[in-house]
Amino acid sequence: MSQEEEKQIAAYEAVKLIKDGMIVGLGTGSTSVYMIKRLGERVADGLQIKGVPSSEETKKLALTQGITIISLDDAPTIDINIDGADEFDPYLQLIKGGGGALLREKVLASNSKKNIVIVDSAKEVKRLGKFRLPIETIPFATNKIISILTEKGLDPKIRKKDNEIFRTDENNCIIDLNILPFTNLAKLQEDLIGIPGVVETGLFLDTTTQVIMGKGNTTVSFTK
Repeated sequence: MSQEEEKQIAAYEAVKLIKDGMIVGLGTGSTSVYMIKRLGERVADGLQIKGVPSSEETKKLALTQGITIISLDDAPTIDINIDGADEFDPYLQLIKGGGGALLREKVLASNSKKNIVIVDSAKEVKRLGKFRLPIETIPFATNKIISILTEKGLDPKIRKKDNEIFRTDENNCIIDLNILPFTNLAKLQEDLIGIPGVVETGLFLDTTTQVIMGKGNTTVSFTK
């Protein structure tokens, strides 16, 4: 099975967890696209749900699929949040943010009763860090933050798209870091957040309820 087929299998399995009346956090990224389209099919068949999108891109897609969208402010609670990941380790710690939506994704994850992560088998790692860690920074401080991170040995690279500096939905910048030399991820998270101008990081260390991984023509479930 291809990587795309594994993504689809994982996404379809996760959508089975959604029940009538739920408020659903809608993730961002290629695997979440499969989830949203499948959810749209269930809505067309009569499922009654409301979605809280983690990005403008996701909002647009969900609306085309007939999914009712509400804001986080209008959601009394998020029953289940379904999103992808760039890596996950045996402790269900994640690196997220490859699509540039890590800030809103973390807000949704932190405000959800259950967080379901959907991935293909290439995302499973023994240790986080092969995928560069994204952090979101305010434009005013980004160049100074790059200097600080360089001194810390994190090899920062500002993210660009079409030869322009990439901007998030919050109009911030993304810096991608090499964290492989760093083994204490909780301390790394604390140190990065402590830098003025760093808004959030793509380290999701303790939010995940379940990982559903597509592997071949089936799924494998991981829980803590």
